[in-house]
Amino acid sequence: MSLLTLQDVTAFYGPTQALFGVSLSVAEGEVLALMGRNGMGKSTTVKTICRMLPTRAGRLDFDGHDMTRLPSYRAARLGIGLVPEGRRVFPNLTVEENLIAAARPGHWNMPRVTALFPRLAERRRQGAATLSGGEQQMLAIGRALMTNPRLLILDEATEGLAPIVRQEIWSAIATLKRETGLAILLVDKSIAELAQVADRAVILQRGETVWTGGFDALTEDITTRYIGV
Repeated sequence: MSLLTLQDVTAFYGPTQALFGVSLSVAEGEVLALMGRNGMGKSTTVKTICRMLPTRAGRLDFDGHDMTRLPSYRAARLGIGLVPEGRRVFPNLTVEENLIAAARPGHWNMPRVTALFPRLAERRRQGAATLSGGEQQMLAIGRALMTNPRLLILDEATEGLAPIVRQEIWSAIATLKRETGLAILLVDKSIAELAQVADRAVILQRGETVWTGGFDALTEDITTRYIGV
């Protein structure tokens, strides 16, 4: 059963059309990779799902609710947690305060988040602005988990990080899939890592869905045509 469904969604930035008919679905407990070259509509699709960008046409459903006209705060309350591109932690708050600020009742609490990312426990009283980029990314993921979402969206969660930190993030995503059954939408460029955790992939080109399928069907021809530089 689909938890999230987008059907022929279009969206604009002012007079400029950015999405021309995006369709995708994420089932309960599924990890879906959203792929494509830079500027093809991946982050714009994330913004429409989180209702930070209005849709001009098409339909968005989440757990049977029509989200097409919902404001962003109501989409979040339905159970959508976002780890935005660029992290965007609250720089003037401590690690603990960042996590508490997003907390909602449920499975995810401070002990569980710090068990997933032990470095956050070590930096608990430290200001978020003083953390390394990798630690800020862990904090951004932990903050999203503290909302106790049913769908976790990670927009370029490993971009610009050192290889060892990237590996920690991918390991945490694999743990979330294995142990929680959380539905996850992943935007990332690393096909090798995505193939280890994602069940399916959707590829966008120029704001349209051009391919959907399992990673076993993702041929070199498809990756060269739609993903390669």
